[in-house]
Amino acid sequence: MSLKSSIYKILRIWNDVDAVRKGRAGKRIGRRVAGKATGKALRKLFK
Repeated sequence: MSLKSSIYKILRIWNDVDAVRKGRAGKRIGRRVAGKATGKALRKLFK
């Protein structure tokens, strides 16, 4: 695993913890799910 991917992984976890502390975890999870679904749809469209 490269340094860049390690940093991104750590920051993603850090931001998840921060969202839980501030009570915005639901919003963050919703955005992540929507982003993954959009990515899959675009991948199928341009395959």
